[in-house]
Amino acid sequence: MGVGMLEAALLALAAAGGTAVVQAAGTDAWNGLRSRVARLLGRGDPALEQAALERLDQTATILRELEPAEADRVRIRQEASWQTRFEGLLESVGDEEERARLTQGLRALIDEQTAHSGDGGGSVSGNTFHGPTALQVGNSNRQDNRFGTGS
Repeated sequence: MGVGMLEAALLALAAAGGTAVVQAAGTDAWNGLRSRVARLLGRGDPALEQAALERLDQTATILRELEPAEADRVRIRQEASWQTRFEGLLESVGDEEERARLTQGLRALIDEQTAHSGDGGGSVSGNTFHGPTALQVGNSNRQDNRFGTGS
């Protein structure tokens, strides 16, 4: 699997990771999730981990200071931003064993957030996607999907 060619299941996992970050911000689960995301993104590099913590804190601040009229748009943008970071993490790993370890860590993080949020759904595990894929977890989310050339 080359750079820029993540399979659909990993793209869906990255999307769910982005959603988990945004849903956890401002909740009791935030500190634990924040630390785990930073460790995952840091991959053993203290400077990368610190940079991830700073980005996570920035996200939490942005979400805490939301104007109600902009809430949906800002949440969607933040979810997409974290999805992109998780995609980059998974794409940057050439070793399949390391990618599997990171995938397992991201799944555990998502499962923990899903369990903490109590919505009873949203787990992404063992799925196979063929063709365009849209995945949404959580509640009170908005998702606009456009597939094909007419979008």
